[in-house]
Amino acid sequence: MAVPQRRTSKTRRDMRRTHFKLAVPGMVKCEQCGELKISHRVCKTCGSYKGREIIKA
Repeated sequence: MAVPQRRTSKTRRDMRRTHFKLAVPGMVKCEQCGELKISHRVCKTCGSYKGREIIKA
């Protein structure tokens, strides 16, 4: 069975984990109300997408 010969240091462990981070979703301003929303999604406040009303607000 493979067992590490030396203990992994905190620095080496943290350097390996630098890539395990959460990505922030791409936020854009709504064309109608100016509220921040996730791109390619319907706006939650006014219910519009690409300048057209999709959901009755």
